Amino acid sequence: MGSQVNPCITFNGNARQAMEFYRQVFGGELEMGTVADFGSPDAPNADKIMHSRLDTPVGYTLMAWDFPDDRPGHPPYQPGNNVAVFLGGDDGELRDYFQKLSVGGTVTLPLETQVWGDEAGSLVDRFGISWMFNITAQHS
Repeated sequence: MGSQVNPCITFNGNARQAMEFYRQVFGGELEMGTVADFGSPDAPNADKIMHSRLDTPVGYTLMAWDFPDDRPGHPPYQPGNNVAVFLGGDDGELRDYFQKLSVGGTVTLPLETQVWGDEAGSLVDRFGISWMFNITAQHS
């Protein structure tokens, strides 16, 4: 599979509505998962979107999620800082990219195994750009 770069938009509780709107605009296949779907059904934000992805017929991929109200160390939500570059796939170089981008920046979520089985992490680089990573778990 390799890896891909996609925009990932942060919403303040209305990611579901926004992504359904974008599906109407662009067409395509939309997948969405809530915080509950990813292993935290008792969380106060269990109904919020933790991951969504729209793959359009012309090849665009747009990703989005709802801002996590409760993540310590995460910059507060404000329009303007709500887009991140998302790197995902099974490419081992993603760990190296994470390390290099974090130099002089701030790691907001250490790259480590998450409840869904993949490694994920996020950072803000030294230029103020937000990056999100998801490294697909290798299954034997």
